[in-house]
Amino acid sequence: MNTQAPPPVTDDSETSVQRLARQTAVHSRLRTRHKGLIASLLLVVVLPVVLTSLYLALLAQPQYASETGFVVRQEESVSASQMLGGLSQVLGTPSASNSDLLFEFIQSQAIVRRINDELGIVGHYAQFWPLDPVYSIRPDITIEDLAQFWRRMIRITYDKSSGVIMVEVRARDAAMAQQIAREIVAQSEAMINTLNAQARRDSIANAEVDLDQALNTLRSAREALVAFQARTQILDPQADIQGRMGVVANLQQQLAEALVDYDLLLQATDSTDPRVRQLDRRIRAIEQRIAGERASYSSDGTTEDADSYPSLLATYEGLRVDVQFAEEIYRVSLTALNQARTAAERQQLYLATFISPTSAETAEYPRKFLLVALTAFFCMMGWSVGALVYYSLRDRG
Repeated sequence: MNTQAPPPVTDDSETSVQRLARQTAVHSRLRTRHKGLIASLLLVVVLPVVLTSLYLALLAQPQYASETGFVVRQEESVSASQMLGGLSQVLGTPSASNSDLLFEFIQSQAIVRRINDELGIVGHYAQFWPLDPVYSIRPDITIEDLAQFWRRMIRITYDKSSGVIMVEVRARDAAMAQQIAREIVAQSEAMINTLNAQARRDSIANAEVDLDQALNTLRSAREALVAFQARTQILDPQADIQGRMGVVANLQQQLAEALVDYDLLLQATDSTDPRVRQLDRRIRAIEQRIAGERASYSSDGTTEDADSYPSLLATYEGLRVDVQFAEEIYRVSLTALNQARTAAERQQLYLATFISPTSAETAEYPRKFLLVALTAFFCMMGWSVGALVYYSLRDRG
């Protein structure tokens, strides 16, 4: 069996292999798009991270934090109005919360202006301007920009369920941070006192207005009753009608006695006796008197209905009820005014500080490693999204 050996490799075959290798190396070299992608990575990710690190390491000034915590409390009371208020809270009736007002007040321009007047925070935060432009302010900053910077330098945590407010203040040194936190507590207490004073003024003013109205109503009711008594010359129609009914009862008794005497006299004599005629005239006179007395307090009499005793009695009862009702309203209004004045003497709302402003020993801010990591993360995310969008559009094109 004859076998043939493989042909030897010639110089021509080696040259072709080398040529193929050179062509493959040429095809594997970086292209323009690859260079652009690397350049964008350096520009979008590496450069911001480096600049952020250099700024935080060389220019950013340390900041100290002071923390405080407080809550708005209301003095307990057993009054019926507050019991009703507690029932409304149980039933879920919405009401304005003083803690909400305080939460907004701490972030407002009003407290920034007051604290700046007391402590000069503009000069404090403008010490390193323009060396540290991120964490500093201009010396000629406006109140609007100062309020925005204030919201960056303080962090407020508010729990609506419990009303607890936590405040963290950052400053260039620990003493200033603690002073600002104390001033926030002081201004918050002043705001609560203002709410108390306004509530006291409103409650007393409303109670005084109600008392004046009740007094005018009582005065009018009593004047109407006195005018009725002067017009009718009757102090009490009920007592007067009882007296008239007593007169009628006496007349009826006299009539019964006269009738008995008349019957006895007729049995003894005849009708021509002068005594019989005299008794007959007496009986008719008593009957007429009884009829007149009954007509004076009956609507069926000869007098006008407007002046009859039923009408007078109804008018008197209405006026007397008006007077009694006005007196009751006046007593209630007077009691409400006394309660309002008593409540005004004590503080209904007060600020309970359960964490006094702390004094920091180390500078916790700015958090350099966290800021560098966040910068790298967001820049990398942005660069990745941009690269994906670019290659997606390139492949489709």
